[in-house]
Amino acid sequence: MTSYSVSDHQHMAHALRLAARGLCTTSPNPRVGCVIVRDGEAVGEGWHERAGGPHAEVHALRQAGELARGATAYVTLEPCSHHGRTPPCAEALLAAGVAHVVAAMADPNPVVAGSGLARLQARGIGIAVGLMEAQARELNPGFISRMERGRPFLRAKIAASLDGGTALASGISQWITGDAARHDVQRWRARSCAILTGIGTVLADDPCLNVRELDIGRQPLRIIADSRLRTPPSSAILQGGALLVCCDDRIPQAAALRAGGAEVLALPGADGKIDLVALLTELGRRGINELHVEAGASLTGELLRLNLVDELLLYFAPVLLGSSARGMFDFPALTEMAQRTALDILDTSHVGQDIRIRARPR
Repeated sequence: MTSYSVSDHQHMAHALRLAARGLCTTSPNPRVGCVIVRDGEAVGEGWHERAGGPHAEVHALRQAGELARGATAYVTLEPCSHHGRTPPCAEALLAAGVAHVVAAMADPNPVVAGSGLARLQARGIGIAVGLMEAQARELNPGFISRMERGRPFLRAKIAASLDGGTALASGISQWITGDAARHDVQRWRARSCAILTGIGTVLADDPCLNVRELDIGRQPLRIIADSRLRTPPSSAILQGGALLVCCDDRIPQAAALRAGGAEVLALPGADGKIDLVALLTELGRRGINELHVEAGASLTGELLRLNLVDELLLYFAPVLLGSSARGMFDFPALTEMAQRTALDILDTSHVGQDIRIRARPR
């Protein structure tokens, strides 16, 4: 097992901070940072800023110049070894004369999958892998999920009262949480490749589901699960970006939605519902890394029942809505405690007057 120094950890931590600067802009590529270190001092640094642009290693090598020769490169992800929209970073490191490469993790992309590191090692460069790997994986849950499982990482956001109400019995839900929480949600939308909702939310709230307040140079794909195509052609969600409407089968209303700029995709499942597993597989094929869900109890509950939810983003407001309020998840009735859904709490934060909990099903 490789032994890493305090200095190694410091340089990799800086590379991870650099990678996080591309949190909202690199899709469908991973977020990657790189630091070039010579004689204990950083002489070059960079991060992957957006898809199609230079990778992190290229930015760092350009800044280091001749000082890269004999230096150590700290990279949050294995350098690529294939020609995509940019040349392979492994070759750039070789050409610059780097002596050592420390990678936080191997690339889960089967096109790379160790070949970048193997190419470097075969040419005499010292290789170490695994420094701060857990942090590196947390930076790219969507890319890793798409490479390893063929589907995006699914994060479901829910705003509720302290007693678990998400709307009044009438369906009114605006607003349970405060301004700070709603601004925080924009950050999670911004890092996502796509946002999914259900037809119930579209009919009740007429949301835009776009990224506001943050200039990220793009808008996530919006997706509606609408088995019978009840989305009104006048809906706000048809404005301001790409929209995918998923239905059970070919339905005459599709023509009006297509005329409004939406793509309509038939994904027939059981009992007239959409095949949600097929939807996530299709999104993976389209390069969607992180899928952000803002939906009602029915769709969110079904995603949980199918074990498709990777993370819950729960905002609790310091209010009570009572027993007649609509709940957070529609589940079939449980008959024993062993059927309950167990969660691991990742973190708890105050966001304004509200509490945000991030949790993952075990």
